[in-house]
Amino acid sequence: MQETLPLAKSKLLTKRNNRFNLQRFTPLLFLLPALLIFAVFALYPMVNALELSFYDWDGVSVERNFVGLQNYVQIFTQDPVFWTAVRNSIVWVSMSLVIPTTIGLLLALAVNQRLFGRSAFRAIFYLPAIVASIAVATMWSWMYNPILGVVTSTLKSLGLGRLAQDWLGDPNIALYSIFVAYVWQTSGISMVLFLAGLQGVPEELKEAARVDGATPWGVFWNVIMPCLRETFIVVTVLTIINSLKVFDLIVGMTSGGPAQSTQVLALWSYTQSFGLHDYGNGMAISMVLLAITLVIVVPYMIWASRGDEA
Repeated sequence: MQETLPLAKSKLLTKRNNRFNLQRFTPLLFLLPALLIFAVFALYPMVNALELSFYDWDGVSVERNFVGLQNYVQIFTQDPVFWTAVRNSIVWVSMSLVIPTTIGLLLALAVNQRLFGRSAFRAIFYLPAIVASIAVATMWSWMYNPILGVVTSTLKSLGLGRLAQDWLGDPNIALYSIFVAYVWQTSGISMVLFLAGLQGVPEELKEAARVDGATPWGVFWNVIMPCLRETFIVVTVLTIINSLKVFDLIVGMTSGGPAQSTQVLALWSYTQSFGLHDYGNGMAISMVLLAITLVIVVPYMIWASRGDEA
């Protein structure tokens, strides 16, 4: 009998340990479908693109010629459009971090107030974000028509016809004209994210600041802004990623023209691969784009996480 009790206890402990181990792996079972989808549709194409960047391949031939780093050397030293695309991508990211983000924050502050029809205003401001980019490109191309477009017609009706330009045909302003359409489309996304952050700011903190004599600006700067830190991190990361991969809006409005003045890295990678059938150079450009994204996003997230720990 004395030998049976330790044996029973041992079996009970074994069952408990097995059950505990199964509970530890249960979340992985639920994550497995998502991980498989990510591996097939994201990880594998990324690895395949990296592999193709070391080959000379037209996308059709069975044989692929291994050229090592030659594709990277070529895009850095012999491809002037690549550097134009790099410059335009940097300009686009810089403007995206300031303009649509600021507009989104201002809109969020506005529709977070107690005003009549604020739900309708939220829907109206967010509506452009759900419109397909190619539809946005078509609509704004019509608006920018130098003869019959709404923009030119409005300027002429206001007596400002001298300000009318060939908005998409002038290499000096074409990129910025497209960016206006981008701001119109994406500001609503930042607004929704900031609005979610604003609704998480405790009312007690704002009331306490007002009781202490803080002005509306003081409440915003000393109470609301610190509470929006995590929201700013999310908005910044998403803005950088989305602005670096901008593609269909530019394709629909200028296709990278005129004279490659609106060319960006994502579009130039696509053009090299599917337009010029040079998959090696195209994939090398996409890897450079990936590296730029990681170089910008990863250090920022590390710095932001250290700030949270502090």
